[in-house]
This record gives sequence, structure tokens and C-alpha cells, in this order.
Amino acid sequence: MMPGVALVVGASGGIGAAICDRLISDDNISVVVAVSRSDCPARYINDPKVSVVWHVSDHSEQSLVEICRSVSQLEQPLTKVFIATGVLHGEGWGPEKRIESLDAELMHHVFHINTVIPSLWIKAITSVFNAASSCDVIILSARVGSIQDNRSGGWYAYRSSKAALNMVVKTAAIEYARRFKNIRFLVFHPGTTDTSLSKPFQKSVPSAALFSADYVAESLMQVLMQPNGDCNIRFLDWAGKEVVW
Repeated sequence: MMPGVALVVGASGGIGAAICDRLISDDNISVVVAVSRSDCPARYINDPKVSVVWHVSDHSEQSLVEICRSVSQLEQPLTKVFIATGVLHGEGWGPEKRIESLDAELMHHVFHINTVIPSLWIKAITSVFNAASSCDVIILSARVGSIQDNRSGGWYAYRSSKAALNMVVKTAAIEYARRFKNIRFLVFHPGTTDTSLSKPFQKSVPSAALFSADYVAESLMQVLMQPNGDCNIRFLDWAGKEVVW
């Protein structure tokens, strides 16, 4: 099998960076195309054995088009896409505990990062594929985006943005099945991971339930090896267990 290209969106985040590190040592991946708002880490620049093409991007549509055009010009096919962007809190604000805390501007901000940007990437990569393309497209979501699994309430913007993301991916998978029969989608719940996203909420998490980014990246690679039968979309957690939509 010819080695392929992997695209990692959100490559400087905790999980995104761990995914990049895993892919670099994967014999089935020849080039890692990494996308981030931040500059390329020195450890990639100074290592001649590492084949990483780093793009600093504001995730504007024009930027996405240009990056996908550059991916199309590579000699190897795109075989893995990881979309690992997300936001839960910021300076002076966090997830809402009561509906009275809803703020229109913050909701727009959360939806833009958690829903709009991943959706635009799913749109943009269609330019790289053709009817014969074979690729796994992995989108990091969250169990709290499950409507059926919502038992505790709260976290309005984050929950809703992830639920909307899940619907976008599921809808795209239906269209992709008609246009690109060998593209498979995985909506992935990584669990509570020791990154900046979960940092303010880690005190209430048992140590055994707080995962390192490396562990999550390795778990994700194991989940990808599971057979998916005739289904071109799955919603699974780090243990490979199904999450209800």
C-alpha cells in the first residue's frame, strides 16, 4: 500500500499535537500536513527525519482553499484527516450553569470554533477527493453533544455547538456516501483529557478518568483499526464504545 498524507487541523492543541507525533512514526503516512494558528514547533523544524508541512491559518475559507490545493498537489493521496479544533472556556468566561448566563456574543464565538470551522473543513476537503479516494475523516466531538445522553443539563453553548457539529458530520456522511464511497467518518469522544480545554474542571475528575493526550491519540489509532462494516460514519469514545447521537 502506498503511504498517504495525513491532515491535522488544530495541530498545536494538546490532542492535535499528540496525533501529529503518532503520525510521524506511522509507516503508512509519508507527509503530515499540520494546520494551526500557531507557528511550527522547533522539534519538527530541526529534525530532518520528520516530514511535516506546517500551515499557519486563521481558518478563513480562503486559507482552507489554499491549504487543500497544496494537499492536492502532493504526490501521495490524502488518507487521514483529523479535525481537532474546539473551545470550552476563555478569559473571564466558562460554560453556563444556568440559562440566565447565556450570552449571544459568546454563543457565536463557541459555535464558530466548535461547529462552523470543522464544517468548513469538511466542505473544503471535497476538493481533494475523487470517486476512487479512500480516507478516514476524524472529528473530535464530545459526549456532552449527545442529545439522548444529556442528563445533567448546563453548558448550553458547548453542548449545543457539539450537537450541531455531530449533525453536520452525520449529514455530510450521507452526501459523501453518494459522491465518495470510500470515505469513512469517525466522530470521536476522547474523554476528559489533560489539556488546557479541561484544566479548570479537572479537580472533580478522578485521576483514573483523566487521560493524557498521548493516551487519547493512541486510543484513537486503535479505534480506527476497528472494522466499520458497511457504515461510513461512527460516533465512538476512546474505548471504541458507541456513543448515542
